[in-house]
Amino acid sequence: MHTTTNAYSPQTNGTCERFKKTMKQEFFDTAMRKKLYTDLASLQEDLDSWLRYYNYARPHSGKYCYGKTPRQNFEDSKPLSLGEKQ
Repeated sequence: MHTTTNAYSPQTNGTCERFKKTMKQEFFDTAMRKKLYTDLASLQEDLDSWLRYYNYARPHSGKYCYGKTPRQNFEDSKPLSLGEKQ
């Protein structure tokens, strides 16, 4: 059965809402002060660069992140999802 969550509801969709807040604070608020974007392609390029930093270099302090990056957490959890022994 497919279920949906309420839009903009941190109680039911906290991970997504927290990511949106982080992206707004760490990327958009800063980028819009530093640069005047005249086309969508240049904004997308800078956003892609920030997302690489967010996923591969920026340590996270979430409940189950333990200071690792999202990519590290993903790699560490692959054996669990595949049923492999560690």
